[in-house]
Amino acid sequence: MFDIGFLELLICGVIALLVLGPERLPTAARAAGRWVGGARRMVSQFTSELDRQLKADELRKELREAGDVGLDDVKKTVRGALDEAKQYEHMIMSDKPASKSATDKQAVAKQSHIAEDSGASNSADSDATPKSSDKPS
Repeated sequence: MFDIGFLELLICGVIALLVLGPERLPTAARAAGRWVGGARRMVSQFTSELDRQLKADELRKELREAGDVGLDDVKKTVRGALDEAKQYEHMIMSDKPASKSATDKQAVAKQSHIAEDSGASNSADSDATPKSSDKPS
């Protein structure tokens, strides 16, 4: 930091001893030590806070870049889902009882049609399987 060698410190100590005297030198040395310690703590806090801010800025930048890439995909997916939902919008049941009964009638008709189709295929399958009365004794 200040590139002060041992010789410079020794000269400062001798001058302080001559100026202050042996009685006040320990008190002055303690005060100077506290000032230097406070300055070091302040510098270390400043540098650590600066490092934290730099890391936080880098993280924000990375998140922003990662978020922008994924955001477009999410927007496309949501728009596609909304468009598909609009296609089936007419199927949503309304609060009117008349249209509700019409919708119920359509659903029952579809179910009965499906049941008839499955019944026909089941009867064709049952004709192919041998029955117990068809077995020779």
